[in-house]
Amino acid sequence: MDAWTLTLLLGSAGFAAGALNAIAGGGSFLTLPALLVAGLPPIVANATSALAVSPGYLGSTLGFRAELAQLPRRRLLRETLLSAIGGVLGALLLLLTPSEVFRGLIPWLLLFATALFLLGPWLAQRLVQAGPEGEPSWRNPGLLAVAAYGGYFNGGLGILLMALYSASGEKNLHTANALKNLNSLVLSLLSVLTFVLAGVIAWGPALLMMATATVGGYVGARHARRLSMRSVRTVVVCTGLVMSALFFWRG
Repeated sequence: MDAWTLTLLLGSAGFAAGALNAIAGGGSFLTLPALLVAGLPPIVANATSALAVSPGYLGSTLGFRAELAQLPRRRLLRETLLSAIGGVLGALLLLLTPSEVFRGLIPWLLLFATALFLLGPWLAQRLVQAGPEGEPSWRNPGLLAVAAYGGYFNGGLGILLMALYSASGEKNLHTANALKNLNSLVLSLLSVLTFVLAGVIAWGPALLMMATATVGGYVGARHARRLSMRSVRTVVVCTGLVMSALFFWRG
């Protein structure tokens, strides 16, 4: 693959991922496969993909400043600390995973994230209806586990966090969304920092995709209201299924 084709592939994937994340999520369905097609080793591709999509979490968190300001400072500190620890643990687990083992896990992880994306609205609705009142004791260990998953593989993270808060009694959707964005930002930053210190980031592709993802996120946010959410979700799910099938086919 020549340099121009490679740049076009990665730039387009970053732009489309930023737009998708701004509208409905699922950007990692595009960034990770593009980096693998570009010839990056699986662990490096996953780490670079995590860095490429991470700037979007900051904007999402800032958009919910008012909701976060209403929460007890002690709760915010506890949950961000758990997210930070989980993000580092997940990143370390990824670094300890043999490259060929992770390559074999990729189609299963993509399929799992696609299923989460497909079932997300139904799952959230069911959990809101069945969620317990108050703050159950298992929320903190659950948050740590979800954060570790996010540090290991980012796909479907937001849906898992929303499901966790819904199931554990958080009735205010905006509060749950604010906490989801904040914890995603924290665990993403810590996991990416771990990858940087371990030297597994491909900086050229990462910087290119970060730049195009930022532009894509801006364009996606401006046009989000013009698009049918059902059609967008269909595109994301089909993309996830196609990518999963391709990686199963390639073995």
